[in-house]
Amino acid sequence: MRILYTILGTFNSGGMERVLANKANYLARLGYEVIIITTDQKNRKPYFDMDESIQHIDLGINYTDDISKNIFSRTVSYLRKRYLHKARIGAVLNQFRPSITISMFDNDVAFITDIKDGSKKIVEIHFSRFKRLQYNRSGIWKVINSYRSKMDSNIVKKFDRFVVLTEEDKGYWGKLSNIQVIPNANSFESNEQSILENKQVMAVGRFDYQKGFDELIEIWAKVAETFPEWKLNIYGQGPLRDQYQALINLLGLSDKVFLNQPQKDIKLIYLEHSVLAMTSRYEGLPMVLLEGQVCGLPMVSYACKCGPSDIIRDGVNGYLVEEEDKNAFAQKLIAVMQDKSLRQSMGRSSYNNSKNFEVEKIMQKWITLFDEIIKE
Repeated sequence: MRILYTILGTFNSGGMERVLANKANYLARLGYEVIIITTDQKNRKPYFDMDESIQHIDLGINYTDDISKNIFSRTVSYLRKRYLHKARIGAVLNQFRPSITISMFDNDVAFITDIKDGSKKIVEIHFSRFKRLQYNRSGIWKVINSYRSKMDSNIVKKFDRFVVLTEEDKGYWGKLSNIQVIPNANSFESNEQSILENKQVMAVGRFDYQKGFDELIEIWAKVAETFPEWKLNIYGQGPLRDQYQALINLLGLSDKVFLNQPQKDIKLIYLEHSVLAMTSRYEGLPMVLLEGQVCGLPMVSYACKCGPSDIIRDGVNGYLVEEEDKNAFAQKLIAVMQDKSLRQSMGRSSYNNSKNFEVEKIMQKWITLFDEIIKE
């Protein structure tokens, strides 16, 4: 069976790129022919290792070159690039004739079902129903995102299957006959769990608005009053790095909060920490929580849309905190940090819950879907 994925690029260190790499590698090892089509790769290597048998084709559209342009120039360029994109991806699909084409809900999502290459079309979303409304944009961009959010429902109906990550998000889309829930799988397994004794809390993610690290840094200012000897390590990269560092300096936390580069072998980082914190404003199904579980970490997270409530059982393997309640978040962190027996109990529960997201279990759901959809 030939499976073709479409995505903007594989060069980033994000959760979606990690998930794609893991799925593609798994399928390739089973003998599936896997092709990944990108639009903005620019000859950059995939951040995560890919099986040698996987074929990579970049269309050279480069949507991200237009991010800094004004709205008029950006719109004109987008329309031109979209026309080019449709023509080039259509040529690839008709050349390779995949059994199944899977869109990662990127720039091709609005037109890829119009390409009649004979493949079954699947779209998978790695954020929530409300992702466009959570970008915190203002002015004309807020209007555009609101319109596009309404159009998303019409777009996903055109696919043979629409895959979401959580039961919570499924409910937000209404009654769609083609919708199906398949969560992300653990990105790695570990026979070792953290000893939960190091005085370090960690967070992982891109340095942008979505991940809410500005709030986490402010939360740590409260935590540091009680536990000045504990450290907060944030791993990632992105456009807000300088802004975050300025906030750290302003709050006098330069010896307590550290911004670190992303790590490919992130498992070793989890094992060195005792608590995982997540202050995202929105998610799909947070890979960071799945990874933290595998390493037996207790977790404190905002109960944002979507995903944390599908992973964290409040008071069992961590705590869920109402969004934007920084005082409550600080108190929950302090509760876990000061009580080793609580950390150990939550850590064991985390590890046990991680078994529900084992790769074999999740990938079997995808393989079953592939078999079903081919027969339709």
